[in-house]
Amino acid sequence: MPRPTWDEYFMEMAHVSKKRSTCLTRQAGAVLVKDNRVISTGYNGTPAKTKHCNEGGCERCKNKMEGVTFSGLDLSNCACCHAEENAIVQAALHGVSTKDTTLFTTFTPCTLCSKMIINAQIKRVVAGGSYPDDLGTRLLKEAGVQLDLFKPKEEI
Repeated sequence: MPRPTWDEYFMEMAHVSKKRSTCLTRQAGAVLVKDNRVISTGYNGTPAKTKHCNEGGCERCKNKMEGVTFSGLDLSNCACCHAEENAIVQAALHGVSTKDTTLFTTFTPCTLCSKMIINAQIKRVVAGGSYPDDLGTRLLKEAGVQLDLFKPKEEI
């Protein structure tokens, strides 16, 4: 088995992180890295000490399951924190700077997470797949945050 690249290594960690998600419709994971060292992780779900999505804690998850709303829409009714958001918040909670870090995430960030990434001075985002939010992607580009779509070396 060939040795994984750093991007492959950390992206695999992001995918492991998403296994903690309780979201009913889309599990996401994120890993925040500085100098090839993990400083924080996150996954999507309701805030700590609140009812999980799979326990009825998020009306939007229920609506997505019923086909009432769709990806990228009705986000103001979502009780969940996103994986990127949780990785940034966990770093802050533990007093770890996010400046000049790389964020590995299973999907391109939404607008809200993109704004947090920019203000947290994260310098690079590596995304495993696309999320339907062009504004988030545009803001990252405008702010000079490098956004790379992950490609395993065997696919390059």
